[in-house]
Amino acid sequence: MSWQPRLVALDIDGTVVDHAGVLPDSVREAVQRVLAAGVPVVLSTGRSWHATRPVFDALGLPPGYAVSSNGAVVVHYPPVEVIRQVTFDPADVVSKVCRLAPEALIATEVVGQGYRASGAFPVGDLDGEVIIETPEQLGAEPVTRVIVRDPGRSDQDFLDLAEQLGLHGVSYFIGYSAWLDIAPEGVHKATGLAEVCSRLGVDRADVLAMGDGRNDIEMLRWAGRGVALGDAPPEVQRAADAVTGLFADDGTPAELARWF
Repeated sequence: MSWQPRLVALDIDGTVVDHAGVLPDSVREAVQRVLAAGVPVVLSTGRSWHATRPVFDALGLPPGYAVSSNGAVVVHYPPVEVIRQVTFDPADVVSKVCRLAPEALIATEVVGQGYRASGAFPVGDLDGEVIIETPEQLGAEPVTRVIVRDPGRSDQDFLDLAEQLGLHGVSYFIGYSAWLDIAPEGVHKATGLAEVCSRLGVDRADVLAMGDGRNDIEMLRWAGRGVALGDAPPEVQRAADAVTGLFADDGTPAELARWF
């Protein structure tokens, strides 16, 4: 117990809020104890910044950094200042998805505003303004990420699709519900956090990171202490230094209470 976190990095969905978006009082109170100890809390999420901001506000975080879009976007807020924004050319990815999974929905992120999409996504999937465009239009300019979604497929189907796509020059993350996030090559939550730590003068060995999804694996391996929620898939738990309880059983507050 001689080790003490100097920065706490938290995934959002399944770690800070449940998958219906509800923030438990126990999580908010645990985060406030971290802040009271003078330790910064950095949200590190696959969400876009405009979907991250409400959680930042609900937690009562002071002005500081947030990592969104799986590391492709780093902001300082409030006021909103985009510190880092990494993009890539989506044309090849969009073309391959259209060929191999023509029924899938595709969206590209417009930072701070919303998305451009090939069709209507399930209600609640995308936040902000959504503009419907053709696949050719979606692939026409650099983006921070591409989202591929097909409610009729399983996450295993999407693991198979990612393999078929033969994705090169990008990073990708498979979600729980037939959701594929495609990011610039070498970009993930850990790279975004490394930028934040550099600015704050915090060593990665002093970071406590928590998450429950496949897009948390790099972050959990990178941090001095990476902790997976009990709900996390086996490969995520294997990447972590420790596994806490289920989210519904206050797994997040339990881990934070070890240190704060």
